[in-house]
Amino acid sequence: MSSNPLPPKERMKIPRQRMPEQAAGERSHNFSEVNLGLAGTLAHQEALRCLHCKSHHCFTGCPVGVKIKDFIELILQGDYLAAAAKIREDNVLPAVTGRVCPQEEQCEGCCVLGKNGEPLAIGYLERFVADYERQTGQVGLPAKAPATGKRVAIIGSGPAGLSAAGDLVQRGHKVTVLEALHEIGGVLIYGIPEFRLPKSIVREEVDNLRRLGVEFRTNVVVGRTVTVDELLGEKGYHAVFIATGAGLPVFLNIPGEHLCGVYSANEFLTRVNLMKAHEFPKYDQPIYDCRGKDVAVIGGGNTALDAVRTALRLGAKTASIVYRRSEVEMPARAEEVKHAREEGVQFAMLTNPIEFLGDDKSWLTGMKCQRMELGAPDKSGRRRPVAVAGSEFTMPIQVAIVAVGNRGNPLVQSATPDIKTNPMGYIEADPETLLTSKPGVFAGGDIVTGGATVILAMGAGRRAAQAIDDYLRAAV
Repeated sequence: MSSNPLPPKERMKIPRQRMPEQAAGERSHNFSEVNLGLAGTLAHQEALRCLHCKSHHCFTGCPVGVKIKDFIELILQGDYLAAAAKIREDNVLPAVTGRVCPQEEQCEGCCVLGKNGEPLAIGYLERFVADYERQTGQVGLPAKAPATGKRVAIIGSGPAGLSAAGDLVQRGHKVTVLEALHEIGGVLIYGIPEFRLPKSIVREEVDNLRRLGVEFRTNVVVGRTVTVDELLGEKGYHAVFIATGAGLPVFLNIPGEHLCGVYSANEFLTRVNLMKAHEFPKYDQPIYDCRGKDVAVIGGGNTALDAVRTALRLGAKTASIVYRRSEVEMPARAEEVKHAREEGVQFAMLTNPIEFLGDDKSWLTGMKCQRMELGAPDKSGRRRPVAVAGSEFTMPIQVAIVAVGNRGNPLVQSATPDIKTNPMGYIEADPETLLTSKPGVFAGGDIVTGGATVILAMGAGRRAAQAIDDYLRAAV
């Protein structure tokens, strides 16, 4: 039985609650979080909208299997700590996913309320209880099974690696996460800007995993400082999970891409997020100064939106998205597009760069572009962009940031020749067990699928943890 006192028809009359946020004119000049979170009264009002339906399609739409109906029921009862603990049974990073998960495509996209109106704001409610738990300091960590004596090495501390680590340590295994960089979190730390995901929240979630017993080691470059064979051999690990992500940038391969002022989004965001270039001169991290410059970001995904909004906050005179399709085809979240437009980001749609232009000192001065029109759909289901003859023009810019995708870093694979990869360089793994061609070695997340979302990577981490647990217990 639900604690909701309202009949279904009355619940459906309640409008979806809006997330308070910083005013656009203020937030475009700072790196503080844009969305401010729901107050308790708003969270309760939103929870009242849940129909508590028997089908609970929202659950099937969640890649990590959060028991959504159950945690919303606990919100209605006013037991926010229990609600957060309920989420943590399946999701070790609730304060993270409550902020960056594309709920509109996952759980909320399956909500029956969305058929005739707006779906339940599941992401807002997840964030609310996770923040409440964090602010009270009463984090409800899940119970751990007795120690098995088995050791698992996880390569990469992004969402797939952290999710797998949380599940495996709960099953009683000794888990060590190996990270090549100097801070734990992977793309959560180096890729997503502070104004969308404060790094203090990532660090607190990592600390919660430490409290569960996960060991973290930084500055370990697997493939150089240690190999997978050494981990399984002299280092004494019984299984390895490769979760290195897709951090190798893809470029446009057009003339002038070598010019000073042309970045990959990976490098640009890493310098700002991980190396704190946005806190200059407190942190003297080199980055080409965006202040007073015209900046163009090429791409239409969430990374492109992160980069262009970051450039704006660094003082760009103009900050533009340049995308070869229309806004309808942009893969970025609608909320991020909305926020960017409110902040003053310009959108040059149906525009394709064909050459970067520079001066005699090799500094970027402009970008030659071509107008596009949409033709028949391609393999992605989106309409293919087709060049319009004679439509070339030049866009004056001094900074260009290329955000058109990534590929898997080949380092681990190159040092482990018996792990099979596909022609794109991604690791081949069984879609169910995530077992690779090498016994005892599993792989999941972006290093297998290519660039995807945080929550899909976490789902892969959970599947890998289950498969590794089965593997280790079968070996007893």
